[in-house]
Amino acid sequence: MSRTFTPKVVTANALIEGDVIYLTDSDHWTRNLAEAEVLTDEAHAQIRLIEASARLAEVVGVYLADVTPTGQPTHFREEFRRKGPSNYPHGKQAEVL
Repeated sequence: MSRTFTPKVVTANALIEGDVIYLTDSDHWTRNLAEAEVLTDEAHAQIRLIEASARLAEVVGVYLADVTPTGQPTHFREEFRRKGPSNYPHGKQAEVL
């Protein structure tokens, strides 16, 4: 029996800055998870992943990350990536997310 497809977002790291970024429905990259396109269809998610993976001049490490239907991370790894290292507040860690 196949598993039910869970909502996903396309995520990667910006090639130059290294920041975590997400693909929007307008085909742009954003650093804000709330602006990411939430994919609810498996075939469409695979197409978006392939398209994003081809953008080698912009991103590295492209993959699909599980989210809730409202776009919140379902795994601690994605929450950690979104907020950054937790050793002390600096950069985006000092911002309120």
